[in-house]
Amino acid sequence: MARHIPLALAILVALFLVAPMAIIVPMSFSSAISFEFPPPGYWFGYYVRYFTSESWLDATLNSFVIALGSMVVTLVVALPAAFGFVRHRFRGKSAFNLLIMLPVIVPGVVSALGYYGFLSLAHLVGTRAGMIVAHSALSIPIAFLVLSATLKGFDRNLKRAAMNAGAGPLRTFLWVTLPVLRPGILVGAMFAFLHSFNEAVVAIFIAGRDASTLPKKMFESIRLESDPVIAVVSTLLTGAVLLGVLVALFLRRRPAYAH
Repeated sequence: MARHIPLALAILVALFLVAPMAIIVPMSFSSAISFEFPPPGYWFGYYVRYFTSESWLDATLNSFVIALGSMVVTLVVALPAAFGFVRHRFRGKSAFNLLIMLPVIVPGVVSALGYYGFLSLAHLVGTRAGMIVAHSALSIPIAFLVLSATLKGFDRNLKRAAMNAGAGPLRTFLWVTLPVLRPGILVGAMFAFLHSFNEAVVAIFIAGRDASTLPKKMFESIRLESDPVIAVVSTLLTGAVLLGVLVALFLRRRPAYAH
């Protein structure tokens, strides 16, 4: 009997985590004029409203553009930083690790205020470029952790064997190092994209009107009018995040040399 307790606790935790999603999905098909559960009826009207609303679609487009830009900048910074951190010994390595983790340690509101002050000096508040810079700063620690863990598991004898066989540094990187690290790079990119796409606190402070993202639009909508379209957006975002997590898990479990 006692051996089944951990399984029962795990099931209870899973149900607790899934319960909000189980409520949001039927609410997105509700015919009620506001949030109501259980729904009095079902229709696709709020989905039609979302896909025909210019403000919602503009916010969605902004979120995609900012998330893609943030993903690229994050990889450009985090990948060489992870290589340098894992491959080399230097004084202050622990301090460097703590420094790069600060964006996820500091409260989001504090970071948002700091980014607002910094980006206002560069006249980037209310722009996509400013959002990309801020979201990249928040995503770099996550990608750095994933890439560092991947690099620590990399067998450097593979690189030495390739170079002993006559391959140059570039060819060794493209044909040996990159295929082994590809799953970790893709997972880091995926998490950077999802983190930027779902971030709301910084967006509320610095996005403005022209760079308004989907989470910011959701916050404003629920604060001002309790628009049921929020349930539609929440359902779509939940599905996208679940899909991204499944892809990330698949990439992590996939053998390094699988083609």
